[in-house]
Amino acid sequence: MLQAAAALGLAAAPAANIASAQSGPPRHGNLIFLGGIGGWYPERRPKAGDVREQTRDALTIMKANLEKAGSSMDKVLKVTVSLVDPENNWEPMNEEYDKFFPKRKPARSYWGATGFRRRGQLLQIDCIAYVE
Repeated sequence: MLQAAAALGLAAAPAANIASAQSGPPRHGNLIFLGGIGGWYPERRPKAGDVREQTRDALTIMKANLEKAGSSMDKVLKVTVSLVDPENNWEPMNEEYDKFFPKRKPARSYWGATGFRRRGQLLQIDCIAYVE
């Protein structure tokens, strides 16, 4: 399962993660599981940025990986967001999130987080999507 989590962020992740991600996201039947998508990679953007920018980055990575696996944002069934300082970051994160799901909103839950492995990372997103 830990290897499956490392297999995320193919399209926009740092080159160091691409080699371990060649097999693509885990799939069970018609379901694809993407987890651990962060919104900030210091290798690409030296400054941590804000939650809006990190949300856009994480969801852009999610979208690219879903499409590579034969799915799409329209087929996302469930999203989990782990968010640092939800009291201050929920509204701006949610505004960006809504732009990626304009038609149908998937089921969603979120967790408040105290931080992540990368200092300055404000969120992490997981999803389950349908693929034919």
